[in-house]
Amino acid sequence: MRPRIIPVLLLDSRRRLVKTRHFGDEVYVGDPFNVIRIFNEKEVDEICVLDINASIEGRRPDAGFISELASECFMPLSYGGGVRSVADATPIFAVGVEKIVLGRAGADAVAVRALADSFGSQAVAVCIDCRRINNDWRVALDRGRAVTDVDPVTRASAVEQAGAGEIILQNVDRDGERRGYDAELISSVSAAVDVPVVALGGAGELSHLEDGLRAGASAVASGSVFVFIGRLRAVLITYPSQPDIVALLEQVGAS
Repeated sequence: MRPRIIPVLLLDSRRRLVKTRHFGDEVYVGDPFNVIRIFNEKEVDEICVLDINASIEGRRPDAGFISELASECFMPLSYGGGVRSVADATPIFAVGVEKIVLGRAGADAVAVRALADSFGSQAVAVCIDCRRINNDWRVALDRGRAVTDVDPVTRASAVEQAGAGEIILQNVDRDGERRGYDAELISSVSAAVDVPVVALGGAGELSHLEDGLRAGASAVASGSVFVFIGRLRAVLITYPSQPDIVALLEQVGAS
């Protein structure tokens, strides 16, 4: 299977789509249903929707709202935000979501194992948010506000062992910067695990997606690449054309 190119859409507390910078500085980019319909037309590989405040606010996933999203989505859909248990995930899978994304709950090996045993490892992804602290990478929680003493390689190995089938590796420091991924971070984590690693945080153009794949990522994800255009970050929902995707994959030998 060829590497995936994945738009990541962020929901705020009012269920609006926003784009962040360093997990703050939220910019409104559109209605989630309208944006999903646009991506349907563009034949996107997969789409990932994350409720960025659910865990902080103590909210459980809203199965009714997620069902509406899934009914509009014609490509594989991943959903994250407030998922902590099998009970939380069951109604999400029931409405057609293919994969759940764990944030804070990804640090709980028991929860990861229970979800993997119930739904299969292929249906469980863990998002590892990373920040650079005194030249060392550390895992961060709660939208980057709580920095742990755990490094990303250690966390990635732990969630793989717990049963997660995919790791979303997110660079908080480069979120929204549009100057490229951190290749060293991607390479170190990708080399440490056998499950797919999805690079996220920093991409701003197609060449950055190529760089992420060269660094060892199995898939590349972004918000900015697919919702902003130009230096002033004008909102434009877009996705690479098939010829552009073929050319990109040929450059990394993955076509």
